[in-house]
Amino acid sequence: MDQAAVAALTLLALVALTGYWVAHGGLGGRLVEIERAADQNVQFQLDVNQADWPELAELPGLGETLAKRIVDSRRERGPFADHDDLRRVRGIGRKTLDRIKPYLRPLSGSDVAKK
Repeated sequence: MDQAAVAALTLLALVALTGYWVAHGGLGGRLVEIERAADQNVQFQLDVNQADWPELAELPGLGETLAKRIVDSRRERGPFADHDDLRRVRGIGRKTLDRIKPYLRPLSGSDVAKK
């Protein structure tokens, strides 16, 4: 009797799996071929005067330490007047600044004056 119950449950599970497989494409289902997938570009820009350190840490070459230094500098010395003003942060030189500039929103004088 126990064997019959186990056999019935196994059969029921196989039928359910087959039904699931058929409902999700079965033999006609397609795999995503990564090599043929279209390239996608994601563009994002941050306002260096408003972004928190986790957002800034996502910029190429910054990391957590420099992102926290940017936020600390902004808190202590006020908002950045322009992108070159980021060089006041220890660890940000010309190369780092050039690397992150494409990801920074333009800063206008009116934005800084509001802060």
